[in-house]
Amino acid sequence: MTIRTFSGAMALCLTLAMLSSVPAAAQDTAQPAVRPAPSAQDVAIHAQATFVTQGVFDFRSPYEAANSLAPGQVKETFDATLYAGVRPWRGAELWVNPEIDQGFGLSNTLGAAGFPSAEAYKVGKSSPYVRLQRLFFRQRIDLGGESQDVAGVANQLAGSMTANRLVLTLGKLGVGDIFDTNRYAHDPRGDFLNWSVVDAGSFDYAADAWGYSYGVAAEWYQGPWTLRLGAFNLSKVPNGETLERDFSQYQLVAETEHRHSIAGHSGAVRVTLFRNRGNFSRFDDAVALAATTGRPVDPSLTRRRMTRLGGDINIEQEVTDILGLFARAGITDGAIEPYDFTDIDRTASLGGALKGKSWGRAADTLGFAAIINGISKAHERYLSAGGVGVLVGDGKLPHPGPEMIAEAYYDWQPVRGVDVTLDYQFIANPAYNRDRGPANVLAVRLHGAL
Repeated sequence: MTIRTFSGAMALCLTLAMLSSVPAAAQDTAQPAVRPAPSAQDVAIHAQATFVTQGVFDFRSPYEAANSLAPGQVKETFDATLYAGVRPWRGAELWVNPEIDQGFGLSNTLGAAGFPSAEAYKVGKSSPYVRLQRLFFRQRIDLGGESQDVAGVANQLAGSMTANRLVLTLGKLGVGDIFDTNRYAHDPRGDFLNWSVVDAGSFDYAADAWGYSYGVAAEWYQGPWTLRLGAFNLSKVPNGETLERDFSQYQLVAETEHRHSIAGHSGAVRVTLFRNRGNFSRFDDAVALAATTGRPVDPSLTRRRMTRLGGDINIEQEVTDILGLFARAGITDGAIEPYDFTDIDRTASLGGALKGKSWGRAADTLGFAAIINGISKAHERYLSAGGVGVLVGDGKLPHPGPEMIAEAYYDWQPVRGVDVTLDYQFIANPAYNRDRGPANVLAVRLHGAL
């Protein structure tokens, strides 16, 4: 597959970018009062297109297996999304997001727990295909306090709201649309690409292979505090393409957020907890059965009804008008297999974003992050015995170690609404394997929105 095959996709991406400068977003956030109040919208249509080509250089690879990252390859992904919204009555919004997807992640989105492109889904196809990624209803109930302007962006109609409010959302959406958000590290179409930077790597959020789920969430904003609660369907089998629809296997998630100001610069702290209930396997059970039968390790044979818990803390802080920092740390039950996200039992990340005002490019952004991901001893034994995870599994793991990642990107905005990003990632011990790597990954991203 050559890059020339996708010239039409790139042209569409750039055409969309040239038409408008409205950024894509999916948050119920206030618009700073430096602009005139937006006119209330009853109907809106937005769109985005993103093209990413990503390659990994040759690296040390003495052995490989089904879930290994292969050295010396280049892959590409493309997606184009339509965001159509209508306001049926006061405070209500109904949104639909059909999307065209195409392409593959490196090694078919396998080989690193902190996978280097969150634009690459777990299902890759060489020909474009259409999916309905989101279809959700949102009802906002104002509870008083200061009136705030709401910008009209993707999945959000322009208008106004009060500082204190209740927001109910239900339908098909991404858990990350509401939980574990961070203005500096949460959007692979606009900031970092690595999976364990845009979300806490240990946050095993409910999702199909494309990252979406059926569920319901409630948010209560009161002064500087927000409480969020949600219930979502897990996939029918771990890492599966098909979701449950009756909550027979489900996730409960809760988040507390506190917003603050330090020396006039805004920040926020979020604590997120999740509880997954479904058919899981303990790693040691799967290994023990394989040792008894002499067959390959297969967690599907030892799955039974159980609960997996986890949580993370998520911090963002504006330091100056051009510099913002973020940090995340998370942990989950490492004795039980992950279900829908990736193979990370504990994680920590730190980074920031610097606007280009100081070098005469105010619309450009330089981002930097460092991440360390780890797994439990039981998880190590499972991979060492030849077990395969959500994304990793080199067939053996004689010398385990933490997966350490550094990512840096430069987002260049040649004209308003057009973003061209150069991204570099260094991955030490990919898939927790000291025998393989380090991997150097380079990407170019083109993004446009209207």
